[in-house]
Amino acid sequence: MSYRTLQVWQEARELALDVHAMTMKLPKFELYEQGSQIRRSSKSIRSNIVEGYGRRKYKADYLRFLSYAFASCLETEDHLESLFESKSLTDKPLFDSLFERNQILGRKLNRFIQSVENSHNEPNS
Repeated sequence: MSYRTLQVWQEARELALDVHAMTMKLPKFELYEQGSQIRRSSKSIRSNIVEGYGRRKYKADYLRFLSYAFASCLETEDHLESLFESKSLTDKPLFDSLFERNQILGRKLNRFIQSVENSHNEPNS
């Protein structure tokens, strides 16, 4: 089994790619400010899932990195709201879509964290 088979990683990957594409359409001054921040936070979600998966033999490490992924999900949500509220992101349907997908991912990550926490054995698969 690979981290690539994890649904949360697959969705985090797609979200990061779509957030990246969205930032390329931001006003130039935001491209390097909020745009850079949201690109990093959205990519951090998937990266922390991968790093945790690589340490899954150690349940506490796995949970720590999954918690980092969840925190990055919250950070991405905040950046999306900031971009929309400041009118740097004016495409409401795009904002709504990215925001909803990020929230769904956060809920799935939370459930995934709970399943790892509740597993009796070390998550080896």
